[in-house]
Amino acid sequence: MRIGSHDTAERVFIIAEIGNNHEGDFGLAREMVAAAAACGVDAVKFQTIVPERLVSALQKERVAQLSRFRLSRDQFVLLAGEARARGIEFLSTPFDVDSAEFLDTLVPAFKVASPDNTFFPLLRAVAATGKPVLLSAGLCDGQELAESVNFLRGAWGAGPEADVSDRLALLHCVSAYPTPEAEAGLGAITRLGAFGATPGYSDHCLGIEAAVLSVAAGARIVEKHFTIDKHRSAFRDHQLSADPADIVALVARIRQAEALLGSGQVCCAPCEEAGRVAYRRSVVAAADVPAGTRLGPEHLDWVRPGGGLAPGGEAAILGRVLRTDKRRGEMLLVGDVE
Repeated sequence: MRIGSHDTAERVFIIAEIGNNHEGDFGLAREMVAAAAACGVDAVKFQTIVPERLVSALQKERVAQLSRFRLSRDQFVLLAGEARARGIEFLSTPFDVDSAEFLDTLVPAFKVASPDNTFFPLLRAVAATGKPVLLSAGLCDGQELAESVNFLRGAWGAGPEADVSDRLALLHCVSAYPTPEAEAGLGAITRLGAFGATPGYSDHCLGIEAAVLSVAAGARIVEKHFTIDKHRSAFRDHQLSADPADIVALVARIRQAEALLGSGQVCCAPCEEAGRVAYRRSVVAAADVPAGTRLGPEHLDWVRPGGGLAPGGEAAILGRVLRTDKRRGEMLLVGDVE
């Protein structure tokens, strides 16, 4: 999947989820973009929320909090420019259809939050843009997730068995804040490819271990909440987020994990090439054997190094007469027999 200039097949795409950790402070939001970029992430992500279109007007305290944390559209435009200037991608999760339409000019892909993975009007809106969709799979069972994936397939005109990994990423996610390690369920990442999607992980565990391990489970996109200071305020998300030191370590360890995992191809590594001769075996004389001997199994042994007649090729010399004397341990070659 391509997200802007990034190809997830070539390198894991790392997202610093700023979310609402700016708490409505535009200056802090800009600072967080700069800090995340300096940590080496590939993207920052915000949340574009119109409070009255997310929660009931009866939830007055929640509406008030969301209103305090809300950034304006003009500010999102500036933040997108800030991210691009620093060489990273700008993403934001829309929580209503109008916000999706607004973000279409700013983002290279759409992230849909777990609570909205069954919000079909929003799925229709983001699919209509033709841009890749990063769909968090939290709160879903397998059937619900399949229904959402099939809805997006239909919106794109793709068949039920079509590979849509170039336009759909499914991010394993557990919508608990923080997620208990015993319920992180990283093994589920290995099953996401069966949906024909690019697998990923949106992490809500404390620390960075789960995010790093997700790469070994197959995640090609990793999202981690990000804050400048875990103790900035009583807002819950700060405590479960990674700070700059954590993100630097996260990026380094994910890149290390990628290097350790390699391409996944079964092959002889370049560093092994010399060992193909040194560590393999050759057919040799089991004892001193004079010329004129008709070779039988009792005359053969197999020792290192390789480079001679390889084990399995004995039929080429068995039952044939030796031309020259051979000492114990000396290679027996096809050219040594009549």
